[in-house]
Amino acid sequence: MTTETGSGQMVRALSWKGAFWVAAGVPPLVLFSIGGIAGTTGKLAFAVWIISMIMGFLQSFTYAEMAGMFGNKSGGTSVYGATAWLRYSKLIAPLSVWCNWFAWSPVLSLGCVIAAGYILNALFPIPLADSQPVLDWVTANLANYTAQTESVVAYMAENAGTTAEAAIQAVATADGVSALTPAFRTWEAGTLVIPGLGTLYFNSYFVVGVALMLIILLIQERGIASTASAQKWLAIIVLVPLLLVGLVPILNGSINWMNVTNLVPPTAAYSGVDGEWNIGGWTLFLGGLYIAAWSTYGFETAVCYTRELKDPKTDTFRAIFYSGLLCCLFFFLIPFSFQGVLGTEGMLAAGIVDGTGVGEAMGNMIGGGAVITQIFVILMIMALFLAIMTAMAGSSRTLYQGSRDGWLPKYLGTVNEHGAPRRAMWTDFAFNVFLLALASDIGGYFYVLAISNVGYILFNFLNLNAGWIHRIDSAHMERPWRAPSWLIGVNTLLAFVNILFLGAGAKVWGYSGALLSGLVFAALIVPVFWFRHYVQDGGKFPKEAYDDLGLAYGDLGQKKAGMLPYLTLIAGALVVLIANWYFVLPDTERMAFGDYLLQPLTWFSSAPAE
Repeated sequence: MTTETGSGQMVRALSWKGAFWVAAGVPPLVLFSIGGIAGTTGKLAFAVWIISMIMGFLQSFTYAEMAGMFGNKSGGTSVYGATAWLRYSKLIAPLSVWCNWFAWSPVLSLGCVIAAGYILNALFPIPLADSQPVLDWVTANLANYTAQTESVVAYMAENAGTTAEAAIQAVATADGVSALTPAFRTWEAGTLVIPGLGTLYFNSYFVVGVALMLIILLIQERGIASTASAQKWLAIIVLVPLLLVGLVPILNGSINWMNVTNLVPPTAAYSGVDGEWNIGGWTLFLGGLYIAAWSTYGFETAVCYTRELKDPKTDTFRAIFYSGLLCCLFFFLIPFSFQGVLGTEGMLAAGIVDGTGVGEAMGNMIGGGAVITQIFVILMIMALFLAIMTAMAGSSRTLYQGSRDGWLPKYLGTVNEHGAPRRAMWTDFAFNVFLLALASDIGGYFYVLAISNVGYILFNFLNLNAGWIHRIDSAHMERPWRAPSWLIGVNTLLAFVNILFLGAGAKVWGYSGALLSGLVFAALIVPVFWFRHYVQDGGKFPKEAYDDLGLAYGDLGQKKAGMLPYLTLIAGALVVLIANWYFVLPDTERMAFGDYLLQPLTWFSSAPAE
């Protein structure tokens, strides 16, 4: 480890404040799924965000303790927690790291899709139906339409009771919008259907998104100090106006309290109609908590840079603690104000759900005119950049440390002259180019989110349990900051609450196979780890992996926790299985448990109606 660049090693150039600024890209994650969670949970949405944020803050104290134990490691809490599982299974440790990586990495593609939408709206806007250019086009071409025109006949057939004159006007207007829409906005080079996964779209969103990712990659090539500096100014520019969006509606009386009272789940996802607390309602509620965790827990990335901190013994706790407080502020305020002002109906607007109308909504919420609204649109793009940079910095270091510890391919374990994990960053980029093609329509967007969160919940389950395993097996290791024992116990219970969210909630997002797809992707670590560990390393981990645990080379130490870790894994699997059977979507009949067990494919999807 060095404090000088050009050494081929990571550089200790970061204070806790620098790590805090890198993690400051987490609060804007609320904007990624604020519409989706509102659609799924209705009036409960803001409460879902608050509950999830409280859980994430409590859990961070377990992670802070483990981060302090490993001052020479990078890659975040998944790496520190994974070492606890090494004695019990060589496979569980890399599984935890892998799940954390493929949960965080898609922030790049998802953020770039939304940012691409804003940029396309600004440079290649689709004209409004009542805009003057469209009205002029309709006036000039209306004579070309009659009641016998094929498109007019089709419109009247689809809209029974519509008069010929109204149908002609509607069809002409739609054609006018289409004719005046810039060609690049609707350009598409082609699509590729991947059975069992989805459709890849190579369109304008994809092209702009790839360009944005390349820009962020080039910034991070300069090392963590350069990244932190860029993040600091981006964060100040973005978070101050975002804070105003949360505060102004409360202070000026814009909150409609009918929108945030009488808290019940909706009758169905995106119905916008108040339902009741039945099994279907609870399933939607748990589905909201499932997807919110992907954003609210994310500030744990503040300890991804332990190996680059100047004083890891004191900086790790400060970085994650103050990052957690920052996130509490934003994840409490923003969803509450959005819902209080817009209501369920406003939150279900297409632009809120897909993210491309959030900037305009923020401008309107503080009573700004056209200029203020455009400023907020620009700030939204910058907020997305902030989140994407945070994700690339953290996820690439997870790949790097996974390689250094002998879990992931060797080529990932090197850095450039600035101490940045270049090969890991380019691997992140390549993976997200693929995801970007999948997420370049709104359906694929939420599918990527639902799948990646399978990994994130699995990681949190394993990592929260790693806290007490380290207490038993690694009691000899120094802990610069030690969490209260009662809180370690509470967080162990929260590990099972999280795994409950996974079993009950993954099915909520419109993809009955999301849980199965996520588990299949998690299983891909098996051949990756097998090749690295048994083919490249001959069945032993690198020496530094043993050194970090204070163990002799080749000796993983005594299993002081006995059978408890194995029983924990079995209990977790049972919670997922039972929750997936018990919680069903509204208007869906639950299968008999015996029938459910006899049909393994239903273990990972919505049980069909009888």
